[in-house]
Amino acid sequence: MFNSLAEAKRFMEEEGIQMVDFMMIDLDGRWRHLTIPADRFTEDTLESGIGFDGSNYGFAPVEKSDMVFIPDLASAYVDPFMEIPTLAMIGDVYVIDLPENRRFDQDPRNVAKHAEEYLKQSGIADEMRIGPEYEFHVFDHIRYSTKPNESGFCIDTEQAEWNTNEEDYNLGYKMPHKGGYHMAPPQDVLYDFRSRVCLLMEEQGIKVKYHHHEVGGPGQLEIEVEFGSVAEMADKTMMTKYLIKNEAIAEDKTATFMPKPVFDEAGNGMHVHMQLFKDGKPLFYDEKGYSQLSETAMHFMGGILKHIAALCAFTNPSTNSFKRLVPGYEAPVTIGFATANRSSVIRIPAYAKTPDKKRFEIRNPDGTCNPYYAFSAILMAGCDGIKNKIDPVAEGYGPYDFNLYTLSEEEKKKIKSLPKTLDEALDALEADHAFLTEGGVFPERLIEIWLENRRAETKKHSMMPTPMEFDMYYDL
Repeated sequence: MFNSLAEAKRFMEEEGIQMVDFMMIDLDGRWRHLTIPADRFTEDTLESGIGFDGSNYGFAPVEKSDMVFIPDLASAYVDPFMEIPTLAMIGDVYVIDLPENRRFDQDPRNVAKHAEEYLKQSGIADEMRIGPEYEFHVFDHIRYSTKPNESGFCIDTEQAEWNTNEEDYNLGYKMPHKGGYHMAPPQDVLYDFRSRVCLLMEEQGIKVKYHHHEVGGPGQLEIEVEFGSVAEMADKTMMTKYLIKNEAIAEDKTATFMPKPVFDEAGNGMHVHMQLFKDGKPLFYDEKGYSQLSETAMHFMGGILKHIAALCAFTNPSTNSFKRLVPGYEAPVTIGFATANRSSVIRIPAYAKTPDKKRFEIRNPDGTCNPYYAFSAILMAGCDGIKNKIDPVAEGYGPYDFNLYTLSEEEKKKIKSLPKTLDEALDALEADHAFLTEGGVFPERLIEIWLENRRAETKKHSMMPTPMEFDMYYDL
C-alpha cells in the first residue's frame, strides 16, 4: 500500500488513523498481532523493529527467544473490523544480531521469499503464479468439549437438511445432503454473506474470480481468486481467512476452514492452481503435449507427484486433514494426474486452453496449512522435478483419465495412494525432505520443529477416546 513512511503518515493523517496494528504469522499459520498508537509509528519502528518473544510463536527455544519484527509498509491495509480507525500491516521476523539484525530463516514469509529467489536463481523461471480456491463452512452455532469425562461437539446451521423438522422456526428450503453445489436462494441463505466478504477482499486488493455454495449441504462455501506470486498469495490467503472469519462473527455466525467438520459430507480443500513464467512468457503450454502441457510442466508435475507424500506434511498438516482425503467426498486419495478428472490429486482443467491460461491444480491441500510453507514446498518439489527431469508418465503416475473412485480393490493396489494419516505424511517428510532444503529455503531446524510439533499433536489425538468409539464399543 505504501512505499515510504512519509506516504503512510500522510494517509494516516488524512484518514484519522489512531492505531497501527502489526500482524505476524506463527509457525502453525495463525496471525498474531501487537498494536501501538499512531503517533509512535516512526522511522525507528521500520529500522529497529519491535521486540517480541519468538518462543511463543513456536519458532525458537526459550533461551534464544528475543526477536524483532519489521513492518512491511507494502502490506498495509485499513482494518475494516476495528472500531478505532486502525492501519494494519504484516511484520517480518528478524533475529537480533551484530552488527545488524538478520532475517529469521524459519519466518514463514522469509521461507516464501527465499523459495521465489531460489526459482529465479535456478534459471528455471522468473515467477510461479498460483491461484488458491478457498473452501470453508459457515455455521450458526458451534460448541465442543475435550474434558476427561466429556468429549464431543455440536454444530448447527439453519440451512442444514437435519433441520427440516425443526419445530420452533422453520420455512423449509433446506440444503440437500451432499447437494449444495451452486444451489440458489432460498436454499442458499449465505449468498449475501459471500458477496459482502468478496467486496471486503476486493477492497484489500484480493481479486475475486467468483463465489458459490459448495457441495456440502450444511453451509459449505467457496471463493476462488485470481493468480499472484507465491509470497503475495500466501499474504492474501492469511487476509482472506481473516476477513471471512471476522465478517462471520460480525454477522453472528462462525466460519471454519477445518477440512472435515461434518461427518458424511464433503470436506474443505484449498486447491492450488499453478503456472510458471519466464521473461513474461508462460512455460506450461505446448500445443503438441499431453493436454497441451509442455515438458517443463510435466517435469514440474512429476516433482510434485514424486514428493507428494512428504508435501502432505505441510499441505495437510492436521489430523483432521486425512478425514477429508477419503473416497467419495470430492477429494483425491490416489497419486496421479489427469485432464478434467476431479478424482486425481493433480487435475488439468480442460477449459484452460490458451498459453497464458494453461495450468494444472493440486487438489489435496487444505486450509489448515501455513500457506507460506505449503506454497513454498509445492514450488520446491516442482523445481526438483524440472532439475531431475522427473517424468510423471514414466514414474507411473498416469495419466488417469478415468474415475479413480470406482476402481476395484485389485486395480487400486496398482496405484500409489496419498498418506492415510498425518503420521504417514510425517514419516514421508522425515525420509524425503532434501528437495526442501535446497538453497537453504527450508532450514533443517524448521523441519525438525515441524515434525516434533505435529507428532505431539498426533500422539495427543490418538490418546483421546472419541464419541464414535463409545458408539461402537461401549457395550462389548
